[in-house]
Amino acid sequence: MATAMPAASTILKAQGKDLRNDLDLTTEEVAYLLELAEEVKRNPARYANALAGRYLSLLFEKPSLRTRLTFELAIKQLGGDSILNVGPIAEREPLKDVARNLERWTNGIVARTFLQQTVDDLARWSSVPVINALTDRYHPCQALADFLTLQEHFHNLKGLKLAFVGDGNNVAHSLMLTSARLGTDFALAHPKGFEPQPDIVSKAKELAAKTGAEILITHDPVEAVRGAHAVYTDVWISMGQERESEVRQAAFRPYQVNQKLFSKARPDAVFMHCLPAKRNQETTDDMIDQERSVVFDQAENRLHTQKALLLMLLS
Repeated sequence: MATAMPAASTILKAQGKDLRNDLDLTTEEVAYLLELAEEVKRNPARYANALAGRYLSLLFEKPSLRTRLTFELAIKQLGGDSILNVGPIAEREPLKDVARNLERWTNGIVARTFLQQTVDDLARWSSVPVINALTDRYHPCQALADFLTLQEHFHNLKGLKLAFVGDGNNVAHSLMLTSARLGTDFALAHPKGFEPQPDIVSKAKELAAKTGAEILITHDPVEAVRGAHAVYTDVWISMGQERESEVRQAAFRPYQVNQKLFSKARPDAVFMHCLPAKRNQETTDDMIDQERSVVFDQAENRLHTQKALLLMLLS
């Protein structure tokens, strides 16, 4: 890893870019962002005024704790500020009008939406950077924080194995794509009927062929977890899926991450969860609270990776 980072005035810029999905940043930019996040985390005062006079629009169609607070804190701790709108983004006027208003007032848009298309359309109609803060298809900001956490614990990402047990959802998509690009093996165990999107799996395998990473999609949680450096899970029922609760509970019950399943991973493995967690559903209470759990490191690192992202997009 790099031992020193450039001054804020010479940060590697990605100005004009959006983060609609994980692939909007190049592999080199992702690697740099993780190094910059480590530097910002070590020396926050150095960047305290790096984004003075910059403002973010925060658009949240879904409830949020970590995403909302860490973006608000990130821009404020970098010297800027934010404005927040909670609720449907384009209920009273066309989305393209919303986007073209916000670009006149603020320097960037952070959007947490039900549909990926909403983020894509905001990016299409806005001239300022648009950041995906979670959609039905991707969760790139979460993946960045997760890989910073893995980098802190294992130092070298290439050759690690990350096992995800549960739904082939937005978090799984982003972790899979980022793993493939950074040379981290990725295994996903899911019940039948809850597969990741085929085009995302295909793209991940294409990327993995260039880095030497392995991508495994299986129905067997033991196969996925065996030899893993990190075991990751997520809620079985996400926002908007409440009507599927009974079906999902039955399908995912054999995929609970507990001490028995976790014992199939490496002795030095860590447990990961993007939170919020339904304790004693997708994972047991003791998994979250044990010393090998890094779930609150992940939550903290949302702040630092988002600071690095804002520095690259807005400075």
